[in-house]
Amino acid sequence: MIGLAKAAEKTVQRDIKAVIYDCDGVMFDSFEANLAFYLQVVEHFGKPPLDRGDTETMRVLHTYCNKDVLAYLFAGDRRLAEVRAFSATIDYRKLFPMMLMEEGLRETLDALQGRVELAVCTNRASSMDMLLESFGLERYFSCVMTAGRVANPKPHPEPLLKVLEQYGIGAHQALFVGDSEVDRQAADAAGVPFVAYRGDMRAIARIDRHLDLLSLL
Repeated sequence: MIGLAKAAEKTVQRDIKAVIYDCDGVMFDSFEANLAFYLQVVEHFGKPPLDRGDTETMRVLHTYCNKDVLAYLFAGDRRLAEVRAFSATIDYRKLFPMMLMEEGLRETLDALQGRVELAVCTNRASSMDMLLESFGLERYFSCVMTAGRVANPKPHPEPLLKVLEQYGIGAHQALFVGDSEVDRQAADAAGVPFVAYRGDMRAIARIDRHLDLLSLL
């Protein structure tokens, strides 16, 4: 991946109309908040605490939508409908203080606003709008596509395709900045060029800082 961002510059410098961001792991370090949320759920239903050393479970709860995470954590459990109903009663706003905005995000959004459309494409559902408002970021994004606004969340391409449809642009006119294989798979399926944020996934470029994105536009 070393040097990939530089090698991709000529490819990316074209008629980009929109930059689309994943939320968790890209805009925010939300690991502790997401873990705390699901710890509440498993504790309520008498299951053992989640092991933060279980890398596969941590990956699932950080990248998939709530419905799929709960199906994973409660696989084969007849109480799944009850579990989902309980999880919907948890006020995620109480966990916002555990979330950290990624360094350079706001400065990058300031630089991009007015140059391109800015969108969010996340597997969060009802908490996303409140999260943007809480951190004073809602004014930047003209489209916020969540798992609650599609029939098929990421890694299905539907969320990204809906963003493209809203802007009336082609897939090649957007960039999707993500940090997981779920993001990459969605981008590939939608035909949207993928920029990996601090990840070693296949992508047209990798960035380690948000401000690095500016050199690609």
